[in-house]
Amino acid sequence: MLTDIGANLTHESFAHDLDDVLVRAARSGVTRCIATGTTVAGSEAALQTAGQHPGIVWATVGIHPHHAGEFSPSTAAQLRELLRHPRAVAVGECGLDYCRNYAPSGDQRLAFEGQLQLAAACGKPVFLHQRDAHDEFLRMLRDYWPSLSGGVAHCFTGGPAELDDYLGLGLYIGITGWICDERRGEDLRKAVAGLPLDRLLLETDAPYLLPRTLSPKPRTRRNEPAYLTEVQRAVAGCMRLPVEAVAAASSANAERLFRLESAR
Repeated sequence: MLTDIGANLTHESFAHDLDDVLVRAARSGVTRCIATGTTVAGSEAALQTAGQHPGIVWATVGIHPHHAGEFSPSTAAQLRELLRHPRAVAVGECGLDYCRNYAPSGDQRLAFEGQLQLAAACGKPVFLHQRDAHDEFLRMLRDYWPSLSGGVAHCFTGGPAELDDYLGLGLYIGITGWICDERRGEDLRKAVAGLPLDRLLLETDAPYLLPRTLSPKPRTRRNEPAYLTEVQRAVAGCMRLPVEAVAAASSANAERLFRLESAR
């Protein structure tokens, strides 16, 4: 059985057929999903989705760096309240994104630090986003790490050196369909070859990052949790392990980090 630790299940593309999406996921062996919160409203929606699918869906609560300008003392208070929900399992998606800079870097740092403080206060792990900000991201995370209850580098796309930094800190590593991209995934495949099994997590980031190696090709470009098996297959190939070992370890890691059995 597989656990998809990062799927944007509240995305508009799932509005008309989410129940069918989850049925297809279960048929492919993906029995648990964590819906990603990226704004206050999105986190509320993710928790609502989790409540409608008990034992199948959980949720993260946070503000993505693209929306960092929305972070304020009042939104921090709203997030703090949402994190009390029994199916809220992590703080985030939070972090730094200097690739697209949809929010000023100063706003991003304030929002990230505020959410690290929330995670320390509530005792939940962090669900982390980083693009083109590795050094500053790592420095901020190190400052708070002793007070945190773990975390995952969501949608990790880096190479071996970046991986070593994150493993040295103690992060879990979330692998998506980026590993299936023959154009952009070479460094990631090299990193995954040296990734310890006890640090591995699998995710789709659906509806984004549709694995390019899927055969036959889906009729649309929408990714969904059922396709996590393609990520599993690619990871197993890089790690030279049976697909069953990858499934068992990644799901056990998800259960441990997010405390899924207690978050019902």
